Amino acid sequence: MMLDESPLFDPSLLQELDWNSNTVSFSPPISPSSPGDDLVLRPLCTEDFNRGFFGLLSQLTKTGEVTPEQFVSKFKHMKTTGDYYVVVVEDTNLGQVIATATLIIEHKFIHSCAKRGRVEEVVVSEVCRGKQLGKLLMSTLIILSKKLNCYKVTLECAPKNVAFYQKFDYTTSDDSYMQLRFFD
Repeated sequence: MMLDESPLFDPSLLQELDWNSNTVSFSPPISPSSPGDDLVLRPLCTEDFNRGFFGLLSQLTKTGEVTPEQFVSKFKHMKTTGDYYVVVVEDTNLGQVIATATLIIEHKFIHSCAKRGRVEEVVVSEVCRGKQLGKLLMSTLIILSKKLNCYKVTLECAPKNVAFYQKFDYTTSDDSYMQLRFFD
């Protein structure tokens, strides 16, 4: 199985983001083009399978046993749809993915056939927290969702994380979040 550096989506989407529209402050200043020493913010690629992507995700939830073949198959599906924007922060010194977040675009009939963004799987490595990387990922995905003309962007989070997301002007909804799980 060949893993490579081909990005999930066009990296120019990240490079062309209008960072001036960011509403969250960073101290020291960081941005998608300058996330920190030896750090790169970029789209997911299949080689990230070998850079600890699943180990990182396992800090958030159960990932299960995934083979490189399964990963590449899912990657190709996501790339083909064009509606998945998995962003990673790589520590180039370590050769490891240390943070990730996903924006998924849903196409709607409502709101004049608008698009809705959903943020999923936001996680920063336990050993890299406190470096503003979660804020960087969230700000990046919010600006990206605006660039992609989403009418809104939503997420689900644990109650302990509500205050973090409120920094980005997310509000809790009166709607009830419900789920029906078929397996963990």
